[in-house]
Amino acid sequence: MTPPAPQTSPFPRKSRNLAQALVDELTMRVRSGALAPGAKLPTEAEIMAEFGVSRTVVREAISRLQASGLMQTRHGVGTFVNGPGTSAPFHITADQLETLHDVIAMLELRIGLEAEAAALAALRRTDDNLRAMREAQAAFWQAVQAGEDAVHADFQFHLEIARATQNLHFSAMLGALGSTVIPRARIARQPVADIQPEIYLERVHAEHESIIAAIACHDAESARTAMRIHLGNSRERRRQMSEESAMPGAGKA
Repeated sequence: MTPPAPQTSPFPRKSRNLAQALVDELTMRVRSGALAPGAKLPTEAEIMAEFGVSRTVVREAISRLQASGLMQTRHGVGTFVNGPGTSAPFHITADQLETLHDVIAMLELRIGLEAEAAALAALRRTDDNLRAMREAQAAFWQAVQAGEDAVHADFQFHLEIARATQNLHFSAMLGALGSTVIPRARIARQPVADIQPEIYLERVHAEHESIIAAIACHDAESARTAMRIHLGNSRERRRQMSEESAMPGAGKA
């Protein structure tokens, strides 16, 4: 069935955080009783149509609701409202990623988690999983070319890889981390280790393409290596920034 045409979004179109606006609306419905414990959330297409937002926004919002413990997704069944007292076992807040040291530590965690996720995704991904990765990658590149915030599309790309493992613990863990763990969320308009933002984002895009190519070919070792290189490069750039900021006279005119 063809989903109904999207309505005009009730959220500000220039908002950089449509996902959070959707989170707030769905949370309000849960608290008001409009969505009772155990209730199944409408499909992605239905939410897109009601709120006039993209699939990427819907998936980001659902990931945040999962991370908060308010909802849970059952693979192949749908997303459901949790009962009272349910909470997320692990959650990262923005104030836990205030410094370069914090970001580097998070990248170390992500390397271990996502390198293995990429390998499993290469072995287990479906055509739908691969399509979702490519859609997120296309959204990322479109945002980069338009000079817009590409953080959420970048996070969605990584989340789709976690989902392709067919192991809910990977996607739940990455969902709990949230898009805050994408380093550019805080330094998107600054050079990264003397690399201008435009060039840096082009490199990220190319690294993503290498990961997709390996997963598409069911090459687990290449996928693991490509993800490790991708996140390792990001970590090394931040290390260089940290070392430069610690040098005598750093930051002085």
